[in-house]
Amino acid sequence: MKQRAFTFICFVFFRLAGQRWQFSARCVSSAPAKRIALHSAFPVLKLPLLPIQHHVYEANLRNSNTCQNKYTELKDKVRRGGGETAVARHTQRNRKLLVRDRLCLLLDDDNFLELSPFAGLGLPYGDIPSAGCLTGIGRINGLWCVFIANDATVKGGTAYPISVKKQLRAQEVAIQNRLPCVYLVDSGGAFLPLQSEIFPDKNHGGRTFYNEAIMSAMKIPQVALVCGSCTAGGAYIPTMAEEAVMVHQIGTIFLGGPPLVKAATGEEVSPEDLGGARLHAEVSGCVDHFAWKEKEAFDQTRNIISTLNFQLPEEEEDTAKRKAGEEPLHSSEDLLGLAPRSYSHTLDVRMIVSRLTDGSRFQEFKARYGTTLVTGFAKIHGHLVGIVANNGALTYEAALKGSHFVQLCDQRDIPLLFLQNTAPAAPLTLSAAQAEMNSNRLKAQGSMMSAVACASVPKITVVIGGCHGADSYAMCGRAFDPNFLFLWPNARVSLTAPGHAGSLLPADDEQEEEKLNQNLEEESLAFFSSGRMWDDGVILPQETRTVLGVCLDIIKQQQYQLSTEKRRSVLIRM
Repeated sequence: MKQRAFTFICFVFFRLAGQRWQFSARCVSSAPAKRIALHSAFPVLKLPLLPIQHHVYEANLRNSNTCQNKYTELKDKVRRGGGETAVARHTQRNRKLLVRDRLCLLLDDDNFLELSPFAGLGLPYGDIPSAGCLTGIGRINGLWCVFIANDATVKGGTAYPISVKKQLRAQEVAIQNRLPCVYLVDSGGAFLPLQSEIFPDKNHGGRTFYNEAIMSAMKIPQVALVCGSCTAGGAYIPTMAEEAVMVHQIGTIFLGGPPLVKAATGEEVSPEDLGGARLHAEVSGCVDHFAWKEKEAFDQTRNIISTLNFQLPEEEEDTAKRKAGEEPLHSSEDLLGLAPRSYSHTLDVRMIVSRLTDGSRFQEFKARYGTTLVTGFAKIHGHLVGIVANNGALTYEAALKGSHFVQLCDQRDIPLLFLQNTAPAAPLTLSAAQAEMNSNRLKAQGSMMSAVACASVPKITVVIGGCHGADSYAMCGRAFDPNFLFLWPNARVSLTAPGHAGSLLPADDEQEEEKLNQNLEEESLAFFSSGRMWDDGVILPQETRTVLGVCLDIIKQQQYQLSTEKRRSVLIRM
């Protein structure tokens, strides 16, 4: 009897197992070709502004308005380029288009992400508006592309050290995000009095050409449009690009111009005969496309971009995805009052998160542990992201939590967004207990730094307050290579915050402390930082959600490139 019962049970088990396997196989075979994102219903963040917080909010708002006025003033300054005289010479005598007019012809629309617009302001060798070149990311035939466009109204297009740094950063962005790169060349070469800061070192001018070769080997397309002077080292940019376009009687390519030829040989030669578009299109073969006018050249460049091997999603699908993203429940203008004027004016960072995410929804991770660091998942314009946000000092528990969450996002291939507002100074060691606590904290922060450095997912950092000390490294500061790093106008960037220099000096050195605090007050400003390219630009708090949406769109585009396998050699021009 027992044997019969056992046989029956085995029969039923294998019968059910077979049915389950058949059901599983049917599910696999009937899976839809188009991937559908998992449905998410993250909790809504409901954090109203309490009456006790109003005075902090108002103080922050006044400071944000002051910072925004400074932002507007500097923006107007850089948009004027080299000034009225230089603009008139560029457009009337040289009959060339202004750099922003050129971008209007190149890009699908004016909705592009400009990188480091304040670079070059307040430098020891003077103001170089926009570092003498515009860099950014815009759509060409629907495809996000990096552009590097010289502005010849600024110092005649001469390259200063900050110009080189800006161009190298734009190439780095193209490499990190696998974006096609378009060079609009109109440059007179290096500024010779500062050649020691432009030529000899690893990350000086020669790195531009090294990057061009590496990008070509990585199958990152590059197109050059010569719409002005292309002298000395700059002459290598179009010759190393995969395709080059040149404008008749405007573009020239030569290592040394007519004055150098005359000085060396006594021979007088015109720029057009020495290195004009017809010579390089018909004789030398340095360029691939000849254009009579700038408008024709930009049409040709757009046509070249259309030949790149990308398969973008249908426009309707892209639009539907954007519409699916809910707007936050709170106004983005509230962020002006939430941007801290100092560390002591910091409100709960979840209030900022709720004004950036779709529907103000946020799935918090380890909410009850390491509460001075807020971590969790959210969507921004339909893109799933992992958010890491300072909400106080980066303690031992907070650093362990951050390390865990960063590794979790890396495991799931989820981009990371860091909202950085670190403590103004490192904690002092005043007792044995404090020493032990600080030692544990150091170890935990080291673990978080390792997790951030080794995470292979895209990372975006926004400094919403302070960027000070080692805490900023763990929060993916500039040295930790985020895909993009932006500052709010109220942000402070320095080793220690202004007013806290005493934590780095002997107790009796008051005079030195006061002097150092004065330096920190000036050198920690967001615009001081941006002038030196320590970031990718200053963005307004109320525009942050839009900028993040664009960045996430840009990062995602690389999955649409059909041929990404690394080649063994670069494309060598004849």
